[in-house]
Amino acid sequence: MRSLGVDEDTIERLRIYDWAIFKSDRRYYEKQQDTGTYLEEVAESDPQSEVKTVDDFLDSIENDRLYEILIKVDRLTIQAALLKIQGFSYREIALQLGITEKSVYRRMDRLKEKLKNV
Repeated sequence: MRSLGVDEDTIERLRIYDWAIFKSDRRYYEKQQDTGTYLEEVAESDPQSEVKTVDDFLDSIENDRLYEILIKVDRLTIQAALLKIQGFSYREIALQLGITEKSVYRRMDRLKEKLKNV
C-alpha cells in the first residue's frame, strides 16, 4: 500500500480493523467447533434411536429435568437439535429450516447453555 501512496495513518487503521475482524472470526469458529463437538457426542451416545419428529424426540427423553428444559425451548431450536443429532451439518440444518447458518449456531449455543446444568 505504501507503494501506492497510502499514508501511514490509513495503513495502521486498516491493520487494526483487519486484526479485529480476524479475532472476531476466530472466536466465532472456536464456538462453532465447541458446539459441534458437544452435539456430536450426544448423537453418538444414542445411536439406536429412530426419532423422526420433535414430538417423538421429546417423548423419548427419560430425564425429567432435561424434559422440563426442552419443553420450554422453541420448536425451531428443538428441530435444529434433532437434525444435528441425526447427523446433519449446520448448513444442511439451516437450509431445511429456512434460517441462516449463523442462526443455527446461536440457537445451539443457547440450548447448550441451558443444558449445562442437567
